[in-house]
Amino acid sequence: MKPLIAPSLLAANFGNLDADIEIVNGSVADWFHIDIMDGVFVPNLSIGFPVLDAIKKRARKPLDVHLMMVNPQNYIKRFRQAGASVLTVHYEAVTHLHSTVREIRELGMKAGVSLNPHTPVSMLEEILPDLDLVLIMTVNPGFGGQSFIEGSYSKIRKLRNLITETGSLAMIQVDGGVDLKNAPKLIKAGTDILVAGNTIFNSDDPAETIKKLKSASNTIA
Repeated sequence: MKPLIAPSLLAANFGNLDADIEIVNGSVADWFHIDIMDGVFVPNLSIGFPVLDAIKKRARKPLDVHLMMVNPQNYIKRFRQAGASVLTVHYEAVTHLHSTVREIRELGMKAGVSLNPHTPVSMLEEILPDLDLVLIMTVNPGFGGQSFIEGSYSKIRKLRNLITETGSLAMIQVDGGVDLKNAPKLIKAGTDILVAGNTIFNSDDPAETIKKLKSASNTIA
């Protein structure tokens, strides 16, 4: 089965964002991945609601919004209004995770929970049946262009086993250092959704790179 591809707009050219959005619109990508950083949960700032509202008007694929921020539960309705189809919060940033996930789903969005590299997948055992996806960070969150953490393959396999054991239907998403070389290994380990930023937008032909990522499962040995 081919993976879903979610190009990360964090790596797009914000001086000409419309052009990069149109590249994704015209490609075989499935979602737009949008990182929201608050400078508190992670040591960086990214886009706010005005930019997200503008992206919504131009994007013709679902918006996959990843909240790297404290107190994300205070903004769930606003992100729905801004066009989020998928909303992912961090396990490490939410105190009452069940109620937050429930509100996301009640508002008609897919609910995701992300884990930082140091957080074991076992922490999600009780809530896995309520999730639509789990986002495994394969770099430390906050900056694009970091090197992939090699121990992530084992973490993905553990999560895949846990999903099976709990009867969950959650998909596994991976973000951080994803490229054409490691994509087949990630899919083989159990990944359903590949997020890629620099690999796509720094390439000579972003649409062709997206196509190659989409076909990465064909190269699994």
